[in-house]
Amino acid sequence: MLRIAVPNKGSLSETAAHMLAEAGYTGRRDPRALTSADARNGVEFFYLRPRDIATYVGSGALDVGITGRDLLLDSGSEAREIQALDFGGSTFRFAAPPNTVRTLDDLGGMRVATSYPGLVGDFLARHGVTADLIRLDGAVESAVRLGVADAVADVVSTGATLRAQGLEIVGPVILESTAVLISAQPDRPGIATLQRRLQGVLVARQYVLMDYDLPRELLARAQAITPGLESPTVSPLADSGWVAVRAMVPRADVNHVMDELYDLGARAILVGSIHAARL
Repeated sequence: MLRIAVPNKGSLSETAAHMLAEAGYTGRRDPRALTSADARNGVEFFYLRPRDIATYVGSGALDVGITGRDLLLDSGSEAREIQALDFGGSTFRFAAPPNTVRTLDDLGGMRVATSYPGLVGDFLARHGVTADLIRLDGAVESAVRLGVADAVADVVSTGATLRAQGLEIVGPVILESTAVLISAQPDRPGIATLQRRLQGVLVARQYVLMDYDLPRELLARAQAITPGLESPTVSPLADSGWVAVRAMVPRADVNHVMDELYDLGARAILVGSIHAARL
């Protein structure tokens, strides 16, 4: 059976479990269970701390796993990213007291507190900067005020938490992270099927099916508005002067596309969800 590591808690856990369910897999029913077998799909799930998943997968103990790109890079594991999963996004930045750090080079020789010493250390090394990294498991933003560090490297959303601690964002972006599928053996039987299923979930979330009727002479202009992934499906109607068109449309663009089609002359414009896909 394909052995899959899944986050057991934290921001990635619930979304990962929901995505696997949408992909047709049966996960654990008991939230305290550490493993769960899905015999019909030939997989077994192992529920682990997100930070440990890259280590288990990189060692070959498990075949594939879902974790954060940040955790993968921080781990130094032999596992590698094989597919981005488009959830759990985060941005890593440096922060320091105002007027203490102007450029990345200014961090040289400073004490930098972070929960991701591997990730931050590799980033600084690539830029030729040597700093003293202080590993903390939480409350990194308090490290400067408490005298433990001169600067911090942490996840940043709005920056409000950092400002509350008297810090400002400095230097370049360290990493744009997201949830990823990882493996040290990406050719392992079963992984390609898992990837296709997860990609189908992503497509179903990002696109909708749009149907509309249109005078045949406007078809070329309508196709420019709704090109679909390859090309739209066009079917004749009882009225030979009209055709029915079906195309996949990005979910975020739905209302703009409907407005354009209506203004062009399309009617009976309907939108439906996609529950699963294979492209």
